[in-house]
Amino acid sequence: MTCTEEYQERIEYTFHAFCKVVIRNAMYTALRTRSRKNKREISLDYLTEEKHYPLGTEDEYFIVPEPDEQYTLILCGDTVLFNNGLLVEALSRLPAQEREMLYLSFFKHIPQREIGRRYGRSRSAAGYHIRKAIRQLYEEMEELAHEE
Repeated sequence: MTCTEEYQERIEYTFHAFCKVVIRNAMYTALRTRSRKNKREISLDYLTEEKHYPLGTEDEYFIVPEPDEQYTLILCGDTVLFNNGLLVEALSRLPAQEREMLYLSFFKHIPQREIGRRYGRSRSAAGYHIRKAIRQLYEEMEELAHEE
């Protein structure tokens, strides 16, 4: 069955008309959706001016307490000041070598390769000891927090 040019033009015309109808209906749907959304929404300006509600709140968990006192700890010959007594207590319970590795890694930002070289270990062994010290520090702080 062969299609004539007239038949192909008719199919094309019908397809274009169908596409126009679909696009028009999609536009009406979008307008209706936007209208419904605008009816349900309330402006933040209205809430703050009319009802005097603050835009944000502060939770007591996120408020940083004022440091009451500072604790000193000597690590690798440097005097380090801390505001957290639990942290100083937990650090003092760690072995001296692991305490120094933590200090070099987190305060001095020395790479693990260099820390391992200082203590006669490989980079991976130094990283293992640092992670182990962090775990132990966390456990010590948990214990100290539950004791209080």
